[in-house]
Amino acid sequence: MGIGIGVLATQYLWVGAVEGTALGEVRIYPDPSASRIDLKTMHAGDMLVRIREMIVEVSQGRKVEWVGAGFPGIVRSGVIEESPNLGQLKGLHITDLLAAELKEVGMDVPVVALNDADAIAAGIAATRGALEKLIRVWYLGDGIGFGRYPLGDGVWEAGHSVVSLDPKERYCGCGGVGHLEGIMGNRAIRLRFLDREPEEVFAAAREGDQKAREFVTRWHRALAAATATSVHLDGPGRIYLAGPNADYIDTAVVGMYLQDMVKMTSLQGSFFEIVPTSHDLALIGASVSAERKALAAVR
Repeated sequence: MGIGIGVLATQYLWVGAVEGTALGEVRIYPDPSASRIDLKTMHAGDMLVRIREMIVEVSQGRKVEWVGAGFPGIVRSGVIEESPNLGQLKGLHITDLLAAELKEVGMDVPVVALNDADAIAAGIAATRGALEKLIRVWYLGDGIGFGRYPLGDGVWEAGHSVVSLDPKERYCGCGGVGHLEGIMGNRAIRLRFLDREPEEVFAAAREGDQKAREFVTRWHRALAAATATSVHLDGPGRIYLAGPNADYIDTAVVGMYLQDMVKMTSLQGSFFEIVPTSHDLALIGASVSAERKALAAVR
């Protein structure tokens, strides 16, 4: 047996070799210790070439059986339909293009593309032996992603759930009014607090700054509101939290707000759990998703 490959595009490009649910060699571009390169400025063709090179590096001559790749935005049927965080990828037939790149180096393998948060959800399912269960995860960072496993038909851009009717809530990068990402996303926080970083805002709240404290309350209530919508659609359960801003979550507080918003007894009982190393989970999940699709195709 060969190996699977997981790919993730966020602020960095991550590529990892995956055997079963174990993550092996990993490459990151750009190197976090080097000068920062904004992937938003990188040409899509150059990005694909770099991913191909990283796949060759991590495979170390072993046979690659499949490649799964997680990208931000709406990814359906191998096409990135929308990608607000990496706009140059919008409209790309990403699976066909990446498969063609790999063929140039002798890798004729199936390629599966999915939303990056869906890859995290698949990674949680795979590493916890829960591939037959519903898994939901919020990714909290520059943007707000919502991952769901198993994948279903639909868009699932729950980071753009409307959680406020205030017409002044216009901080979402997509331009929509009242969106979850317009409250919780890093860009929105910087706009709201005149370029202060999220860690500065949360530190100010801990020190008693009234404006920051009020915002942190809204931040938690916004996540509870979007989660309540998911519970009312998909039922109760464990809700996972991942990403760099998950550390700011007080799970008891957001759980209390959720309880206020979900009152039907049959829908109560959800709770939150923070998971670390979301990029590792995404690489595993992307590979496992590609594996399952490849195996289903030959049955």
